[in-house]
Amino acid sequence: MQIAIHQGYKPGLIGQVVLLHAAYYAREYGFGQHFESKVAAGLAEFASRLVSPRNAIWSVELDSQIAGSIAIDGEDIGQGVAHLRWFILSDQLRATGVGQSLLATALHFCDQSGFDSTQLWTFKGLNAARHLYEKNGFVLTKEAPDCTWGPMMTEQLFVRPGFMDIL
Repeated sequence: MQIAIHQGYKPGLIGQVVLLHAAYYAREYGFGQHFESKVAAGLAEFASRLVSPRNAIWSVELDSQIAGSIAIDGEDIGQGVAHLRWFILSDQLRATGVGQSLLATALHFCDQSGFDSTQLWTFKGLNAARHLYEKNGFVLTKEAPDCTWGPMMTEQLFVRPGFMDIL
């Protein structure tokens, strides 16, 4: 099994990342077409902004196939805040340490880019992800019920202070 992390866009990235999200969240949480469409539209729009040094995406390749991703959107929130988005791994890569490596790569980018903080939105019940976020300095700052993705979920906002703030 060969695993590699690749930075930047590559052919098939958008479609494969959308597929990973759609398949996992449909199977585990009953999300449907609305969720898949929002992921696809957001990721496609973001990909056009990868020319900016404030934005980056990484894909995980498993035997030369895209099997995961993470992105830092440094422009959509503004005010020096990095937005961690589209963090997903295929079932084969969960609980292997690849997620920690991918997250560390993205957070290193945030620190090197001088963001004041990094934030991400998720929802209650993703316990392995929450453990990973908290292990890397994220703190839960907000919870609220929401049905943006279809079924009613408790959305959560996690925030990590910028590199200079934690020294």
